[in-house]
Amino acid sequence: MYRIRLHGRGGQGIKTASRILGTALFRAGFEVQDAPRYGAERRGAPIFAYVRADDKAICERGVIHRPDLVMVADDTLLDLTSANVLEGLSGSTALLINSNRSALHWCQRLQLPGPVTVLDGGAIGARAGRVPAGAVCVGAAARLLGVVSRQALLTAVAEELAGHGAAAVEASRQAVLQAYDQFSSEAGLVQRLQVAATPTAAAPPGWIELANEALPQAAATITAPATSRQVATGLWRTRRPQIDRQRCSRCGLCLNLCPEGCIDLDEDGFPVIDYRYCKGCLLCAAQCPRKAIRICEERAVQTEKPEGGES
Repeated sequence: MYRIRLHGRGGQGIKTASRILGTALFRAGFEVQDAPRYGAERRGAPIFAYVRADDKAICERGVIHRPDLVMVADDTLLDLTSANVLEGLSGSTALLINSNRSALHWCQRLQLPGPVTVLDGGAIGARAGRVPAGAVCVGAAARLLGVVSRQALLTAVAEELAGHGAAAVEASRQAVLQAYDQFSSEAGLVQRLQVAATPTAAAPPGWIELANEALPQAAATITAPATSRQVATGLWRTRRPQIDRQRCSRCGLCLNLCPEGCIDLDEDGFPVIDYRYCKGCLLCAAQCPRKAIRICEERAVQTEKPEGGES
């Protein structure tokens, strides 16, 4: 059985990537299971999806803890322990990273026993027309498996993106094929895990008796006020909005539409974004009638303002 785990951030097309890969494997003659896993839908938050493929019916369910292939669409997740990107990697696990850094860099940094491959998906996506990272990486992942034909992959892209416009489908198709062809020398790198992913028999759990706490009345779990301020949700962001004061008419629409309430007005009436809590949903930029809010890549921003403030 092939066991594949796909990691990325909300908005990078990880769910769609898992469906494309699952459909391509199904077209290649496999029994397939694919599903995303995430909490509340939010742009920039770590999410993952998994795909299983086998020649026979798949009886396993749930998260893959011992993957044969791990695809990472955003290399910043490797610095985020809670994303669990490296969970269960063994000497036979192939790691595919979307990064502009070399495979040697990641091998030395991560010290992993299995093979590490790198795809510069940002460059491919830009050439094809701003294709989500997940869609670009899935072409390389399909090639690494060595069992997905070019035609099966193209059919999967057409089926899963059928609801999008023709231009978006063609851009994704070109990006997927570029990544697929780039990894032609690595075809078949991923090996199927032959042993069962979980033990066939497990000892029954023991019971622990917990005494009830003697409370005179029900108490709230959170006992201190304003604790949400301690969670810097701006760390989820991969792109940020920036205010263009020359175009801004100070209508205040962005203030009213921000779902996180992290936009305020200064003494002159111009909007100010608190980047500690801005998650990068970019709703403000989409709705601004004057197009006075630019969208910038987070990595390209040279000067950060950790205490919020206007850009």
